Amino acid sequence: MVLRTAFLAFILTCLSGLSWATPDRAAFLDIARKGWIYQLRTTMIGRDMSIPVRINGQTLLGASICLVGERPHLETRASLNAFRTLVAEVTGKPLPMRYAGVSARQCGAGRTVVIRLYSGRPPGSALTDDLMWMNEIHDFGLPQGRQYSAGSPAMAQTFFGRKGQGTHVMVKQPRHDELTDMERDFYRSILIEELFQSFTFGMDILHFDREAAFVSKLEEYPVDLRYLPWDSEPFMEALVRSNPRGLCPFDVFMLHAVADAPVQQTNEDAFLDFIDARYDDLWQRAERVVADGRFQAILDPECRGPFD
Repeated sequence: MVLRTAFLAFILTCLSGLSWATPDRAAFLDIARKGWIYQLRTTMIGRDMSIPVRINGQTLLGASICLVGERPHLETRASLNAFRTLVAEVTGKPLPMRYAGVSARQCGAGRTVVIRLYSGRPPGSALTDDLMWMNEIHDFGLPQGRQYSAGSPAMAQTFFGRKGQGTHVMVKQPRHDELTDMERDFYRSILIEELFQSFTFGMDILHFDREAAFVSKLEEYPVDLRYLPWDSEPFMEALVRSNPRGLCPFDVFMLHAVADAPVQQTNEDAFLDFIDARYDDLWQRAERVVADGRFQAILDPECRGPFD
């Protein structure tokens, strides 16, 4: 009994001294490379290509959210508020939010992420007006006279102009108060994904192994949803199963990395070097945030963490 107790004490002492530099370190760094270290090779057809593009997730630190279109559903507001609290916790800067009305023209010209909410058919004309107004403010060089439409129930676009950059998110929200668990997961998932990508400039990562646990919200298992109505249960179920239902611990890790990195652009190798150098510290800080009950609604407990 004494020997067993001493042995357990020895094991616990060893475990307490473990670093976050786990055997999965290389795998997590590889996910960071796939999601954040990239070069933009395509752009909107007709856009003025002489306008420089500078990718840095820190450009939205201290920005605000301007809601337009429909007023937020209770579920939408809950997800937005949880994400805002998460960003404030990680960055130390508040993320104000207000509802401006039916048009983005009522948002003002400050550092604002415009989020258009809708619950029925995607409002293509309103989307077009939003983008044309943002083009007037920031001089994106977008072609005149073009009509824009939604290709998915949630879409986020960041444009770079001669007078600044602007981010526009259009996302479908619940139409009714009574929701099934699937509907609740679906609407929360698509909103959180667009918010996370908008505020970190992370890119989609293909995930081909259906049996392997997800590491990041950016990962997506390819599914063909072209012929399914967006309101249908098969569409919602397939989309929810194609990637995590909320943010993963790794995503909180990356929020810290984006906020802290002393780099010019967060899509260059210097950003990955920073993550590698600060890996243990970033994971320890992410662990504390993940354990905070305020964020459980927008986290996916089934994601693979650093010790799994």
